[in-house]
Amino acid sequence: MEILFLVLTGGLIGLIVGITGVGGGALMTPALLLFGFPAHIAIGTDLWFAALTKTGGLLSHHKQGHVNWTIVRNLAMGSLPAAVVTGILLSSWSDAPENYAPLLKTALGFMLILTSVALLFRTKITALYSRQQNSQADASGSSLRLIGVGVVLGVFVTLSSVGAGAIGTAVLMIMFPYLAPKNIVGTDIAHAVPLTFIAGLVHLRLGNVDFVLLASLLAGSLPAIYLGSALSSRIPGRLLHPILASLLMLLGLKYALF
Repeated sequence: MEILFLVLTGGLIGLIVGITGVGGGALMTPALLLFGFPAHIAIGTDLWFAALTKTGGLLSHHKQGHVNWTIVRNLAMGSLPAAVVTGILLSSWSDAPENYAPLLKTALGFMLILTSVALLFRTKITALYSRQQNSQADASGSSLRLIGVGVVLGVFVTLSSVGAGAIGTAVLMIMFPYLAPKNIVGTDIAHAVPLTFIAGLVHLRLGNVDFVLLASLLAGSLPAIYLGSALSSRIPGRLLHPILASLLMLLGLKYALF
């Protein structure tokens, strides 16, 4: 019965992700915490969930030429080493994950709040993006600022499993307003896959991954994501965004402050 419940949970979250496009990490990790899973297990397992579910999207976007690999490379130059270093620091902190669980929850709360803000102001960000599309800014993605963004994402995605999707997309839209939406999405996914994979390996090394839980969530979510995508034209995600943003804000405040 527990496995069936987890499959259904994965299915529900996959359906919401398919309809709204909201990253699974922002929904899955809080759900697992609410169901009583320890923070380190919820975050470590969700990182593998994200890496596996986003891989198909990466292959599709790469095949269609939607990925700016220069931007991905520069983000990864910051994020992947930062993820590894974060794992080393967690390992040196304590052999017992319960000792660094409060840090993981605080980081999760912070990233949920940022995700909520990104959703609430998505329309304004999109409008700003549209106005600046003809900007002549450098398209190479070689800015040190981009590497710095990668460092921040690497640290907080490793600590919380949240941020590689909604926050990464918002940052890319602001920094590279001349890129088409399909390139923004494709580039963000192309960076999210190696980041969540490396962060997932970090947590695997720390013993923070439950593979039975992971398989159950994948069994429910993968078909549900495709179903949600098919329903998205009938149930516009923008109708659910304010509700999800408010929920994520409340959860974020809960984990960041308490």
